Amino acid sequence: MNQCQNCGQINTNQSNFCRFCGTKFIPQQPQQTGGNFEYAPPRPYSWKTDEYQISEAKPRQINQAQPIPPPIPQMPPLMPQPQPLVHQQHHNLAYNFHCPRCATTMMPRFDRRISTGGWITFAALLIFFFPLFWIGLLIKENVRVCSICGLRID
Repeated sequence: MNQCQNCGQINTNQSNFCRFCGTKFIPQQPQQTGGNFEYAPPRPYSWKTDEYQISEAKPRQINQAQPIPPPIPQMPPLMPQPQPLVHQQHHNLAYNFHCPRCATTMMPRFDRRISTGGWITFAALLIFFFPLFWIGLLIKENVRVCSICGLRID
């Protein structure tokens, strides 16, 4: 138990300040008994500073016997060359395409629509087995459609 020097109240051993008056406890130095031990605290950590370096350290000497190599000449930067395309588009479909309604040569788009077989399956199941008639609507195909006028192209 620590007794406060200011107010005389008793505090716990772990406290650094008096909990009654707030006075800081002065740590008592341990008494050395016996032999003469020389204790030197470790050097403080320093990062790239000479503040805590030993003054007796020898300065680094540069060996003058080796010649200094000549500097490497810098080459001017090269102009970037254009790279070839990785994926080229298929030109045969767009080149040969010609919409009969609007006469455009733009490439058609592809839509997924219910196929003819899907409509037949839908009608047959609707008549013969009503609970599963929707299965025919799942049968689809890709259809080419003109991107300008929307005409189906076969």
